[in-house]
Amino acid sequence: MFQTGQRLFEKLKQENEMFDSKTGKFMGESQGNQPNRIEKNTTITGNIVSENDFRIDGKLEGDIKTSGKVVIGQNGRINGKIKCVSADVEGYFTGDISVSETLSLKETATIEGTVQAGKLQIVPGAKFNAKCQMSSRSAPLSADKSMPAKTISVEENKQNIA
Repeated sequence: MFQTGQRLFEKLKQENEMFDSKTGKFMGESQGNQPNRIEKNTTITGNIVSENDFRIDGKLEGDIKTSGKVVIGQNGRINGKIKCVSADVEGYFTGDISVSETLSLKETATIEGTVQAGKLQIVPGAKFNAKCQMSSRSAPLSADKSMPAKTISVEENKQNIA
């Protein structure tokens, strides 16, 4: 029985695009909830707020704010704003997107607008026509003002290295 269940789980992992191979969990599993979906041939106009992951294979005219991951499938189209932890884009997005961790653009992705992300991953073939600002979750390093900067010549630098 266990072996059959294990094989079924492995098959579901391979077929389900919402499986995160890094964590070994399905999207939304960490919170005990199923991911939210907007299916193909579905159009929604309005704003969405969720604590769970979200997959869009249909069309959304509006904003999404989630403490999880957003996936825009190959047939997905969003015109609006997204604020999330991470995002994978295979479809079309126009607007403002803010991703605190990693924004990943697949080869079929098109992004137009403004992007703010911790990390940006772009596969060749993706269309990226956006103003982009990279941000870091860590605090920026600050200069120690108690020690004044010292200017040295090239010759002094060579002597310090030797």
